[in-house]
Amino acid sequence: MSINSLGRLLRLSTWGESHGPAIGAMLDGCPPGIEINESLLQVWLDKRRPGQNKYTTQRREDDKVEILSGVFEGKTTGTPIQLLIWNKDHRSKDYSVIKDKFRPGHADLTYWHKYGNRDYRGGGRSSARETSSRVAAGGVARAILQEFLPSIKILGYMTQIGELAIDRTNFNAAEIEQNDFWCPDSSINEKWGRYVLSIRKKGDSVGSMVEVCVSGTPPGLGAPIYAKLDSDLAAAMMTINAVKSVEIGDGVQVASLQGSENNDEFFLDNKKVTFSSNHSGGILAGISTGQDIIVRIAIKPASSILIPKNSLTTTGESTQVVTTGRHDPCVGIRAVPVAEAMVALVLADHFLIHRGQIGHIKDYSFDNQ
Repeated sequence: MSINSLGRLLRLSTWGESHGPAIGAMLDGCPPGIEINESLLQVWLDKRRPGQNKYTTQRREDDKVEILSGVFEGKTTGTPIQLLIWNKDHRSKDYSVIKDKFRPGHADLTYWHKYGNRDYRGGGRSSARETSSRVAAGGVARAILQEFLPSIKILGYMTQIGELAIDRTNFNAAEIEQNDFWCPDSSINEKWGRYVLSIRKKGDSVGSMVEVCVSGTPPGLGAPIYAKLDSDLAAAMMTINAVKSVEIGDGVQVASLQGSENNDEFFLDNKKVTFSSNHSGGILAGISTGQDIIVRIAIKPASSILIPKNSLTTTGESTQVVTTGRHDPCVGIRAVPVAEAMVALVLADHFLIHRGQIGHIKDYSFDNQ
């Protein structure tokens, strides 16, 4: 059962636990001849790495990726790519007090129901630590896209922490990598900082919203019914820890619109199709339109908090749980590069599917007009 795998032609499988010796990924289906090295992948891992500022977990991990197979003389060979990341700063003793307790909001109870056991050390397989493997594999997917679809640009950013949302009239993409929050609105950074620190001081956590915009996507990626681009994006995003909802384009807001408001009208400009709006988020009937693809994810507050919560022991006794250790007060901050990686993996997979069935992506024009 490939329940630890994602993708059709570009197949990602991840392995390892939060407090095990290492984590990693195996990526199968990558075309040969793609330029890849550890430095190229490390760029993306450094963006996700924990302990980089006072707003995230203080666990210190180098997250140095090693390529074990599938690359020779700096280029992919077409064989499976094996990626390895060592765990170096895990403190399993921090979790000894909850060895026989189920933590509310965590995978403890459901893993126990399913498997009859659980790894209480940081959540084991359910830990956000696993997402480092995805980011490394996402770096390979980005290289595939750069080789075949160089116009594609994937940009992730935070739009909301708790009840504090950005002002989109202040949106400036240049600001995103200039602050600790991946925030495009410089006017809210200080407010977010004070808010997150106040949450951490109380021993609590807070939810957030992350958005990914993909520009330069050609029309035609995706397939009807069971391989829709938006359904695969939604499925991939829902595998990210703590994600509780996914929106494409206007998302839940379409429930309040009428058809006359929601339809994106078509026009012809210099033999190219243009649109009056982008309520669909760049995808119609599961196939990309050529507009920006907009994906938005809502991330719940981290379940590991210092505030006592009622729960049960493994023998069924009532108890209270306080989760000590080093945790993110807002997990969405480090989810931005993870979300970007998942989008890259899905797009690369769909490009390979399209190439296998259709061939080259056709120019979206009306030459006969």
